[in-house]
Amino acid sequence: MADQNQARPTLPGLYDRGVEAGVTGVEMVAVALTVFWLGLSGWYFAASDGGTDSSLRFLLVLMVILLPIALIWVAAITIRTSRVLRDESARLQAAVDALRQAYVSQAQTGRQDQPHPGILKRLDEISGAQRNVEATLAMLGGIRQAEGGTRPAGAPPQGSGEDQPSLSLGTPAEALQPPLANADFIRALHFPETAEDEDGFAALRRALKDRNAARLIQAAQDVLTLLSQDGIYMDDLRPDMARPEVWRAFAQGARGRAIAGLGGVRDRSSLALAAGRMKQDPIFRDAAHHFLRRYDQSLAAFEPEASDEEISAFAATRTSRAFMLLGRVAGTFD
Repeated sequence: MADQNQARPTLPGLYDRGVEAGVTGVEMVAVALTVFWLGLSGWYFAASDGGTDSSLRFLLVLMVILLPIALIWVAAITIRTSRVLRDESARLQAAVDALRQAYVSQAQTGRQDQPHPGILKRLDEISGAQRNVEATLAMLGGIRQAEGGTRPAGAPPQGSGEDQPSLSLGTPAEALQPPLANADFIRALHFPETAEDEDGFAALRRALKDRNAARLIQAAQDVLTLLSQDGIYMDDLRPDMARPEVWRAFAQGARGRAIAGLGGVRDRSSLALAAGRMKQDPIFRDAAHHFLRRYDQSLAAFEPEASDEEISAFAATRTSRAFMLLGRVAGTFD
């Protein structure tokens, strides 16, 4: 019993949020703006001649005074809600990291064949809560979808399969599209940084119009989503970067020790979690192998026309970090 209690991780700070301060700087600014607007609008109507019809004047007073005040407080509530949700997301991330460390420590000590069920249940709960927080933040951030239904990162691209429209005489629609620029391809594989990353979303929209690029982006998004369920995020990885000639050798078919430098991910906890998921979860295993195949094919097509600088930028994307991680787990670099 004592060993079980010791194996159960503690989560300081997750539920001891405390109560938000009743009045913050946002509310103080909103109150100041409200008082200012009331004074300004009151002075204006008091100084006007009042020749307007009384009923119309009453409606005008309501619109001029109340509508701006309502907008001020909607903006204040939105800002405060966004701040609270960001704090909550940070707490959830800290809790996931704590549970992940406990899980890895427990697996390394070998005290139990299976991880404590409470840890797995808590991980699922926190991952689900974090996804809800991130979705709410995205809504508050005002992520705009592109014309024609293109979506930001996190949603699978439509029309990335075989259901592409065709023109007369059997000419596929994408044949008339200009070739995808290498810079856009690389930027799309890194995915947008934030909700305000307009350049990232623009590159992603252009890449999704290319069938081969869209397939790799879809496969990358699938594995990134599955990895995030275990608290593995590409921004947390700091891999050792291989030289461009090693990437070119891999694209040209080299395997084994010649391309071992591509497995630059050294994070033990991420490798252990991904390896365990690969063995136990057939859905994750199929998605990982599908992604590795797509990445291999895309790199082979990209390499001949790419400069060394573009190869290095390609290797630094979030998609390439996922390839390094899953390639090591799958034994691609052995």
